[in-house]
Amino acid sequence: MDTDRDTLTGAGARALVERMGTAATDLLAALAPDQVAKATFPIDAEQSRTAWYYTPVEREGLPLSEMERNQLRLAQKLVATGLSWGGYLTASTIMGLERTLDAQEGWHRSGRGRDPLLYYVSIFGQPADRGAWGWRFEGHHISLNYTIVDGHIVAPTPTFFGANPAESPLVGVGVLRPLSGVEDLARQLVHDLDEGQRGTAIVSPTAPHDILTSNDPHVEHDLHPAGLGAASMTAAQRELLSALIGEYIHRMPDEIAEVEARRLVQEGLDGVHFAWAGGIEPRQGHYYRLRAPRFLVEYDNTQNNANHIHSVWRDPANDFGAHLLAQHYARGHHA
Repeated sequence: MDTDRDTLTGAGARALVERMGTAATDLLAALAPDQVAKATFPIDAEQSRTAWYYTPVEREGLPLSEMERNQLRLAQKLVATGLSWGGYLTASTIMGLERTLDAQEGWHRSGRGRDPLLYYVSIFGQPADRGAWGWRFEGHHISLNYTIVDGHIVAPTPTFFGANPAESPLVGVGVLRPLSGVEDLARQLVHDLDEGQRGTAIVSPTAPHDILTSNDPHVEHDLHPAGLGAASMTAAQRELLSALIGEYIHRMPDEIAEVEARRLVQEGLDGVHFAWAGGIEPRQGHYYRLRAPRFLVEYDNTQNNANHIHSVWRDPANDFGAHLLAQHYARGHHA
């Protein structure tokens, strides 16, 4: 196995794992026994670990709504270890939009409705330098999933960010658009293509209703590299493509983003294909996909009059650390 390909190595990555482990341990130490029981799962509880959702549904794990103030801060500290500063601000904004969405829907949703406290923390295994463990933070339009083996991050995917509304007017000329980069750069790229390139890149005049892989635990949908390959793009178009990819990987801490960027460079940007479906103007339903052997991005904005974004980054071969976690089990090193 190419260990370097499946782990995030180096001093920075090790320090990041230490921060995650400390944050997870501090949170668990602050919880009452019944809260710990809700928040923790065995690392080999595969169904619980790989069952992820981005819709407003009941989940396993400990919700923020059942934490007191200090516990809430410790939970947020754990979340912050798994995101860049910009990524954390984006996630915080997405969570805050739940209040806006509740008001927009007339506060008619049954039960507790939309709630920025209905986000859940789950910790799998015991945070430690040796062995396997992981954690998840998840709620409506956010899903962060980390898998760690022997002190190395073996997967930071799947990673999902969504926004509803995707665009909200503020007072005066201000507009709130937490995921503007992943929309605008892709649209700029498709507009920059010439007629022949666009004919290859646009695979359908109609966008699907949602991302095609949905919340599948593993990528099994046939997403062959349709669309326009980066090898057929101009230098300026390739720069736009790189910037678009950066919008996804730079949601992660710098230690992860740098490794992922280096991997894409080593494997070659030529291996990335850009596929688009739907309209190419704002507020027209649209979808796009970035596909390489070990890199998949899906984006969809069709719901609520094309003002509702879903976006996900996945590793089709190694979501949830499938490679090294399986090897870890094979050696008999159950956490």
